[in-house]
Amino acid sequence: MSTMSAAGVPIPPAPRQSERTRVLENRPVNLDGFVEEWPEVGMVAMDSPYDPRPSVRVEDGVIVEMDGKLRADFDFLDQFIADHAIDVEATERAMALSPVEIAHLLVDPRTSRGEVLAVSCGLTPAKLLEVVKTMNVVEMMMALQKMRARRTPANQAHSTSARDNPIQVAADAAEAALRGFRELETTLGVVRYAPLVAIALQVGAQTGKPGALTQCALEEATELELGMRGITAYAETISVYGTEPVFCDGDDTPWSKTFLASAYASRGIKMRFTSGTGSEVQMGYAEGKSMLYLEIRCILVTKGAGVQGLQNGSISCIGVPGAVPAGIRAVLAENLIASTVDLECASGNDQSFSHSDMRRTARLLPQLLSGTDFVCSGYSAVPNYDNMFAGSNLDTDDYDDWNVIQRDLQVDGALRHVPEAELLAVRERAARALQGVFAYLGLPPITEKEIEAVTYAHGSNDLPLRDVLEDLKAAQSVMDRGVTGLDIVKGLEAGGFPDIAEALLGVLKQRISGDLLHTSAILTPELTTLSAINDANDYAGPGSGYRPSGERWEEMKRLRHVVSAQNPEQEVG
Repeated sequence: MSTMSAAGVPIPPAPRQSERTRVLENRPVNLDGFVEEWPEVGMVAMDSPYDPRPSVRVEDGVIVEMDGKLRADFDFLDQFIADHAIDVEATERAMALSPVEIAHLLVDPRTSRGEVLAVSCGLTPAKLLEVVKTMNVVEMMMALQKMRARRTPANQAHSTSARDNPIQVAADAAEAALRGFRELETTLGVVRYAPLVAIALQVGAQTGKPGALTQCALEEATELELGMRGITAYAETISVYGTEPVFCDGDDTPWSKTFLASAYASRGIKMRFTSGTGSEVQMGYAEGKSMLYLEIRCILVTKGAGVQGLQNGSISCIGVPGAVPAGIRAVLAENLIASTVDLECASGNDQSFSHSDMRRTARLLPQLLSGTDFVCSGYSAVPNYDNMFAGSNLDTDDYDDWNVIQRDLQVDGALRHVPEAELLAVRERAARALQGVFAYLGLPPITEKEIEAVTYAHGSNDLPLRDVLEDLKAAQSVMDRGVTGLDIVKGLEAGGFPDIAEALLGVLKQRISGDLLHTSAILTPELTTLSAINDANDYAGPGSGYRPSGERWEEMKRLRHVVSAQNPEQEVG
């Protein structure tokens, strides 16, 4: 029966909806955003009609034409890539190969990683795009398994607090390191809290497992200063972009980013750039090019700058490629290309982009199954309400699922199950170690009530409030007094934690050796460097390459509720 509008016009009844459609409409995936392609503004994943065609021409050892553009018409990205990222001696030979031929080199396990690198070093952005466009997702995964730099996969976590609570950050960092993460990253809601939170992250990381590297993501000048002082151990939030207008919006150029990279390298600090498909669309300067083409330019800028690695995989822009057809395929392609040009790849999986658990897992599996240098460049080691990086694709609620997937597929995602007693002990010890450091440095005291609360807390909602004004004054005093990593070491020793002090001192000593500047460098719990130099990926088909076995496989088998085969009433996990 029709109803009447305010104007007296009959309103036809809504069409009847089936019960099945109603159920589907209420599925979480239908809360996600999807949009049709719009190439003119760059709203297309990897196949824009406005992407250039591959070409190269060399005269007198200089690239004078690249991807259909003469040198006189190069923008500053073209010039930087042509002069610093492409091997002039190899480029004409490499570009003569067809995209399918190069894709076969990537997929064929009989072709070594080194042989692929001899070709990829001469490829232009448009040629690299044409290569991955010939490949489906499974083929890209096969190639990535061979092309990652480090043989042994690793993982990185976010350790943040919605209240910038340093005690929470220390406890969560300790738990994350104990669970297996080898890099830990924090950021702030209130930037002035940074010195206290960065100190807490360092202390917590070394409490959980020695050698876990830490960073504090801030504006670049402060981040560099914290690194120079030894309060952080690496950096990665140094963004590069695929079009000149977006670079200029940030008052940057490829050369200024290269100078910043050299500042980190001059002090032995590990550093990688950050990029990702979709950033130029978000900034409104995609110039009609596909997201992946522009990301390839970012990858080659990173290569040309001499930086050891790249955090990519769309990162904070994941909602953009996630909304268009083949967008998640493009994200995998950018990870593959980063590895194919011999960069360390921290492959994303670090920002929430979907309401669907199935879709979140589908986005993860290509990197988890093939293995990357860092499967996540930000698994949330806190509940997502505490994640100040706008939430992660995975968080603390997913630890058990992750460990089960590792066990199900015998795939190493670098994490492990830890019994609760061990977690509680390490969380409390990290809080007490930080209490000792704060007392040594004359910072606002950490109370017994706070230590007890953080030992058992899920997130910041479970913790007592701190005096924010006093904390901020103390944070400024850290900067004014010139506090360094050695002061933190002294505070740990004075507080009765010599083992944690020794671990942190070992991390600081890495500055002198420079070993962390090697591609894909991480520190083992024994404080030795593992990198592409001494742990080079040797995948060459079935029966080769890294495979979890021995003690590591036995560790992966242990889960929370594994029962005895002889006595199903008894848990052995």
